[in-house]
Amino acid sequence: MDSPLPPRMDRRLALKWILAAGAGAALASPLRLRAQAAATAGPATPAGTGYGTDPVLTKPYKPGDFWPLTLSEGQRRDVAAFCDIIIPAEGEYPSASAVGVVDFVDEWVSAPYPDNVRDRPPIIDGLAWVDQAARQRFGAAFADARPEQRLALVEELAPLAPEGTPLAAPSQFFRRLRNLVSAGYFTTPPGMKDLGYVGNRPSATFDGPPPELIAKLGLADEVKW
Repeated sequence: MDSPLPPRMDRRLALKWILAAGAGAALASPLRLRAQAAATAGPATPAGTGYGTDPVLTKPYKPGDFWPLTLSEGQRRDVAAFCDIIIPAEGEYPSASAVGVVDFVDEWVSAPYPDNVRDRPPIIDGLAWVDQAARQRFGAAFADARPEQRLALVEELAPLAPEGTPLAAPSQFFRRLRNLVSAGYFTTPPGMKDLGYVGNRPSATFDGPPPELIAKLGLADEVKW
């Protein structure tokens, strides 16, 4: 199956995706997988001891210090493959997997908070579905398939499938994972640099938005400086 997706996905397209889809959009009901696909998934409900206390802000922490992580090594490899399709390396900017976004996704689905607990089953089940589909079609796990095969499968999941169709839940999974990858990447120093984000810096003056932008948005009467 030929894929029209470019080998390098423009990362600003990924940002448009996350803004358009809404980073907090709820997912549909969990996927119904075959028994052999479910066997490849990691623990769906990691043990936890509650929210705990505030962290020591001067102490460095590593993934898994706050609660047990959920993803298996195979699932983390699949997430890394998704990361580098959604936001690949480009010029001076690293790929999503190179700046720790896999750890971010693993921490997200492992955390004990309500939104994270809600997201855990669809992400786990979605990764199992992708691995099963890749093994059936390509004879390899998603992360081990050829790049063009992975792109073809992502191209199939990228459109939002109508409810009640076979790809409804897998496409919802991909949208949520895509949003998590984009959110994780664009809140890292390289991601913020890529966006040109210059917030949280002291400034002696503030000149307001550029006049040409005000005119373009038709806000000349509302914005006065």
